[in-house]
Amino acid sequence: METNVIYAFVLTLLAGLSTGIGSLIALLARRTNRRFLSFALGFSAGVMIYVSFVDLFPQSMRILGEGYGEHWGGVATTAAFFGGILFIALIDRLVPSVENPHEVRSVESMRLELRNRDGGRLVNPKHMMRTGVMTALVIGIHNFPEGIATFMAALEDARMGLAIAVAIAIHNIPEGIAVSVPVYYATGSRKKAFKFSFLSGLAEPVGAVVGYLILAPFLTPEMLGYIFAAIAGIMVYISLDELLPAAHEYGEHHVAIWGLIVGMAVMAAGIVAFH
Repeated sequence: METNVIYAFVLTLLAGLSTGIGSLIALLARRTNRRFLSFALGFSAGVMIYVSFVDLFPQSMRILGEGYGEHWGGVATTAAFFGGILFIALIDRLVPSVENPHEVRSVESMRLELRNRDGGRLVNPKHMMRTGVMTALVIGIHNFPEGIATFMAALEDARMGLAIAVAIAIHNIPEGIAVSVPVYYATGSRKKAFKFSFLSGLAEPVGAVVGYLILAPFLTPEMLGYIFAAIAGIMVYISLDELLPAAHEYGEHHVAIWGLIVGMAVMAAGIVAFH
């Protein structure tokens, strides 16, 4: 059990800190590789959607069906699934849209916007720093439940946890871009921009630890069934509300869809190979 906990925590930590990859892209790349990010985000959505409906939801149905009977087990699974959606949607609703890191733009468009305000002069550095810090805070709020989801999935099933961690890691790359660009233009320091972006991902492992400490005493089979269904709901919402719109924003529609299909295919192959 201790080994499982360490493995789940390390996966969650790596997924969260992938915001640093987005920061490196923003600080080192002259132009955004839009096709790559579009494909990668579509791939991440494909993994999340497939594992939610083919693995997590059926597992929840089976576990809760054994506990409550087929009918009420199905009712409980469905309620937990939509409860997960409502939970992450409520968090999203509380985020001011102007600070929402999921309103995706390319690195160069953000740079151009920052340079072209006020008749070609750079905007107030204090305002830009506030934007970067607020974006980092918002990402932390979003990543908290994602950390719980990744950790709990990895704790129960190492293969499934790895797939979810990879999908979450890809999903965090644009968030790292959203933090680092305004901080860099506010401070002129690549080091500070990377630090803020990197630290914003720490909410994910923190969410994992807090979630585990709260839920560990109640981890009955039924509770695990509820958690799996809620995780499925959270990941479906993230895919439909954040990943796919971001993928379309970064590149061509068909690139995003092919990324989605490949993500599903890879996840399907993994499930078939390891079951």
